[in-house]
Amino acid sequence: MIKTVGVLGAGQMGNGIAHVFAQYGFQVVLFDVADAQLEKAITTIRQNLERQAKKGVIPDALVGKTVGRIMTTNNMTDLAHVEFAVEAVTEHEPLKLDIFRKLDDIVQPSAILASNTSSIPITKIASVTTRPDKVIGMHFMNPVPLMKLVEIIRGHATSEETFAVTSGLVAKLEKEMAVSQDYPGFIVNRVLIPMINEAIFALYEGIATVEDIDKGMKLGTNQPMGPLTLADFIGLDTVLAIANVLYDGFKDPKYRPCPLLVKMVNAGYLGRKSGRGFYTY
Repeated sequence: MIKTVGVLGAGQMGNGIAHVFAQYGFQVVLFDVADAQLEKAITTIRQNLERQAKKGVIPDALVGKTVGRIMTTNNMTDLAHVEFAVEAVTEHEPLKLDIFRKLDDIVQPSAILASNTSSIPITKIASVTTRPDKVIGMHFMNPVPLMKLVEIIRGHATSEETFAVTSGLVAKLEKEMAVSQDYPGFIVNRVLIPMINEAIFALYEGIATVEDIDKGMKLGTNQPMGPLTLADFIGLDTVLAIANVLYDGFKDPKYRPCPLLVKMVNAGYLGRKSGRGFYTY
């Protein structure tokens, strides 16, 4: 029975993952190299919990209790005792592989190592550890406290026991699970990123304005937000990183990132987080 969970990376995804585990009674060790990021994460978690309490989603008393279950650290060795770890750092393969090598040395041999990667093959991540049977993909959707889906990806060596424990955790967090084979992009991003990329191509080729592309998809296909708004929300650097994983993984020109997307990322127009993307924030 898992009681203690480590979360690596205190950014948007990491703080959301720490939030939901702590909310559902798990002791959480939240790791990040930057102290400022850890402080920001705790502030964000508290604000999001207070918002949930205000809406009546959780009782007021749960706010303090949840935050109290999260220990922050900038030292990875503090994760030594966790029974389950979720890596949620930037979508950059060399960084993830380096973290899994270190994590494998630090945590107890029985611990399961999960990655929140949205596109990088789990089999590749597992290959740098001594426990490939205990490595699995656990891809949460953003924003984590609100989105019901968790995409579970089994690597080539992932054991039935690891899958059973992970799927049990998804149920305890009151989320729904979609299981994917371990191919680039899995389910969600295999479908979503080419759609966003095609919307960027439509803009690049002068087919329509940003606003009309988003309006067309929002009102014409009943999506909650248009693909260019969504790209800004995800971060254009992340969209490009996943597009490159698909392109490199399948060697199929249909996944080629739009030159406009590449240019915007090079210019630092990353969307909401940088204040400017397809829209200005």
